[in-house]
Amino acid sequence: MRVIPALEPSGRTDHLYQQFLEVLENQGFKGELRQDYGTRLVTSTDNSIYQVMPQAVIFPKDTDDLKLVLELSSEDRFQKISLAPRGGGTGTNGQSLTEGVIVDCSRHMNQILELNLDQGWVRVQPGVVLDQLNDFLMPHGVFFAPNVSPSSRATLGGMINTDACGKGSRIYGRTSNHILELNCVLSNGESMCSVLINQDSVEEYKQMTGIQGEIYRTVDEVVRSRKKLIHDTFPRLSRFMTGYNLAGVLNADESTLNLNALLSGSEGTLAFVSEARLRLTRIPRERLLLVVHYGSFDDALRDASRLVESDPAAIETLDEKILTLAKKDEIYPRVQKWVEDPEGRPTRTINLIEFSGDEITELEKKIHPICEEILKKRDTPGEAHGFFITDKAREISELWNLRKKGVGLLGNLPGERKPVAFVEDTAVPPEHLADYIREFRALLDRYGIEYGMYGHVDVGCLHVRPALDLKNPEEEGWVRDISDEVRNLVKKYQGVMWAEHGRGFRSEYTEDFFGKELYRELRRIKEAFDPLNRLNPGKIVTPLSHSENVVKVEGPLRGQRDRQVDPKLREAFRPALECNGNGACFDYAPDHVMCPSSRITRDRIHSPKGRAGMLREWLRLLSLQAPQQASHWAIPFLEKNPAPETRSSLGFQPLIRFFRSNQQRSKKDFSHDVYDAMNGCLACKACATQCPIHVDVPSFRSRFLQLYHSRYRRPIKDYMVGSTEKTGRILARFPRMANALLNSPFSQKLIQGTGMVDVPRFSPLSLQHLQSEEQIPTWNVEQSASHSNEEISDKVILVQDAFTSFYEAGLIIEFYHLLKKLGMKVFLTSFYENGKPLHVKGFLKQFRKVAEKQESRLKELCASGIPLVGIEPSIVLTYRDEYPEILMKEKLDFTVMLPQEFLVEQLERLKAHRPAVSQKYSFLGHCMEKTGASASKNQWLDVFQAMGLELKWIEVGCCGMAGTYGHELEHLEESKGIYEMSWKAHCRGKNGLEDTLLVSGFSCRSQVQRFEKFRPLHPLQALNRLI
Repeated sequence: MRVIPALEPSGRTDHLYQQFLEVLENQGFKGELRQDYGTRLVTSTDNSIYQVMPQAVIFPKDTDDLKLVLELSSEDRFQKISLAPRGGGTGTNGQSLTEGVIVDCSRHMNQILELNLDQGWVRVQPGVVLDQLNDFLMPHGVFFAPNVSPSSRATLGGMINTDACGKGSRIYGRTSNHILELNCVLSNGESMCSVLINQDSVEEYKQMTGIQGEIYRTVDEVVRSRKKLIHDTFPRLSRFMTGYNLAGVLNADESTLNLNALLSGSEGTLAFVSEARLRLTRIPRERLLLVVHYGSFDDALRDASRLVESDPAAIETLDEKILTLAKKDEIYPRVQKWVEDPEGRPTRTINLIEFSGDEITELEKKIHPICEEILKKRDTPGEAHGFFITDKAREISELWNLRKKGVGLLGNLPGERKPVAFVEDTAVPPEHLADYIREFRALLDRYGIEYGMYGHVDVGCLHVRPALDLKNPEEEGWVRDISDEVRNLVKKYQGVMWAEHGRGFRSEYTEDFFGKELYRELRRIKEAFDPLNRLNPGKIVTPLSHSENVVKVEGPLRGQRDRQVDPKLREAFRPALECNGNGACFDYAPDHVMCPSSRITRDRIHSPKGRAGMLREWLRLLSLQAPQQASHWAIPFLEKNPAPETRSSLGFQPLIRFFRSNQQRSKKDFSHDVYDAMNGCLACKACATQCPIHVDVPSFRSRFLQLYHSRYRRPIKDYMVGSTEKTGRILARFPRMANALLNSPFSQKLIQGTGMVDVPRFSPLSLQHLQSEEQIPTWNVEQSASHSNEEISDKVILVQDAFTSFYEAGLIIEFYHLLKKLGMKVFLTSFYENGKPLHVKGFLKQFRKVAEKQESRLKELCASGIPLVGIEPSIVLTYRDEYPEILMKEKLDFTVMLPQEFLVEQLERLKAHRPAVSQKYSFLGHCMEKTGASASKNQWLDVFQAMGLELKWIEVGCCGMAGTYGHELEHLEESKGIYEMSWKAHCRGKNGLEDTLLVSGFSCRSQVQRFEKFRPLHPLQALNRLI
């Protein structure tokens, strides 16, 4: 394989910004200052179509840091420095993107500071995530009401800056409706506390010196002198984001003034929020969710106006495009029976209608007439044809999770065209919505493009995402054309372009909707707050005295960079290129499986989005620097039988790489930055299913590693890990000698010298010895043809894996005994390599060879008709995921089942062996098992229920071991930290855990043993010991 070149990206941080960062550090800034290319790169995008490279990214520790940043930047020498705040990075319009400095408060300023239940408020820092806050509040029976789709990563600072609302806004309103107080830092470093003030105090505030006095004088004069114009111009819509909401500053009788109406939705153009005091709402005691099925989107839209009359808390619509894409997502098996018609009629659109209150009878009075009407008209064309009702919290949660995933799922649309956000946040009066959407769809049909629709029909806000290929210059031009046409359409129906997702790069339409007079007043207000135009310049408006314009709709697009990537490289690394920045991988919750490396480092580089962004830039640079060879590097990943010269060289290249100087690693090569990002990945595969776009980092990571190591030698530990199955097969035959060798001080020092730690010890008795002792027959291919269907009905073949066979041979014996007690004839295969360790470390050529051989063997075994069952989830799921990919086959000719998948088919046998006394167990699942085999939870529950056993399923995140990750010395601290985030609380301080805590993954059991000094049981062991 040809050696990749060294890559040096252009666009270093300007000298002025470097000087600013140096002075900031010298003056006592406590947070982090980053100007490395990788950090700047991952913050150059959000969930929009835009990409803007910042000069630097800073992470303040506290309010003093924020004040220092703004105070220093206001000095004459640094007045050209611009700043923009950033929270969760989930904006759909580029609100937080800037060419200046990004100020990210999510990493450190993320604390819940004070809770006052008596007065019904909470005080928070801007980096607190919405779900984090509501999880904290739930035990107290209150919540923060605005409910946005990206609640697992959306920060409260970001919600304030966009005045977000989401589901239920017809009842609960917007974020600004729940703000009691904002502590802000102004553009010159002054602190300002914004609260509701009485008219008697306004004059006092207007007499203040400095920027604050100018702010109050200007705002008070504008809202009073332009009162009638504001009243006549601002539309009466609940989904209405103006940026500077002049209509909300004064109350109805003009007795109070509230700057929070301006600050909410200002996108950081007026001030930076450092703390917020928020009003809390009592959680309703009862909830009912109604899912209504329709044959078409038009039917659902038309029916929404009738449904609103029943006064629900929310009505949300999902169209056929989203429902179709959901069928390929991990969530669909959990919601399928609720969103599909039980009588088989095609459901192309659903409405989710939620009712909430304190009395269930009152909710039933609202919902029953709707259901009766549906039953009466279900056979009438154009009417709803079915429904589902639930009051179960889990079912309600799953259905709303489907809605939350909707926008992300649109990114899975096949082909180069992807639904993108640029006209997706319009709102019109609800009574005009049906006509508006009809014309909107006709507009898009004229361009011949597909689109997805979802959103909040009860408030006239429907999110529409046209599918464009923004790598295509012609379609890039459609962004402007369609935007202008939608602007005209929205004005026709008396709506607005910005309902809830911010303004950002759509700021240029502001004057079209508010007219020249009010636009001028908005600019006056901007000048009062930010006279030098340094706070997120170009967004919403510019100061009145400045000649700069706001940003334009067609401003720098990601597609412009993506089109520079060689087409074959694009195809070979498609998952990375298709990341749309939805940010699901920024999930805050420690008990969720999504991306533990992102959670423990709090560094966005170490997230699937970050790694995808790093890789797509690497591919771009590779394509630009070596255009003639670029497609060559993609061929091994695209062709089943690539030409010999494109395969990994067996000549002198490995020797040349080995003798390259270590100094070469320190040379400036962007490949090293990408390698460091990929090296932090646990290869847990959660991203492949939990991300709505299915950005599979371990897949493109292994391909990157293969190319990277065409130039740079591999660390010795990679060879140790890659050869685990080969060397382990030999050493496991002589466990006493092997363990003695591993336990010797010399070996311990040598192992640590290679970068490994706490390597597992081999089973005291080899599997071969135990198999012989138990007289377990080995299955061979010749037996396949000698069995009739009757003879195979009670047989099962256990497929070996390295982890269980080498290190927990006794577990295989216990599984054998369990199956034998259930009346099964059990066979064991010979051990053959699976290749998983090779794939993890990017030895793809060797992995392909192993996979080809193992596929052939398992195909022959499968021909017997006898079920094949493997124990270790990470190995079994390799057959389902990595094998089809490396072998370039959609479907393989064999199936290896997980234990629970096989046992759930033997429930009657299990029931016959119920113990006399029931036992209680707790279950901690393996990450890959939970994400790659999503039915596992219910299968294990069914198996234990059949035995009359109580099984408590505990939701936990990653254990931190993840195969070999936790055994690598450089990852030891992160591995421990990940374990302590979620697993530790369930594995410590309780008596009897050795017998009642069940863990299905080998690496998970090893991690518990490392930190808690006991090894949990595998669920198969618990079952076997009870029969």
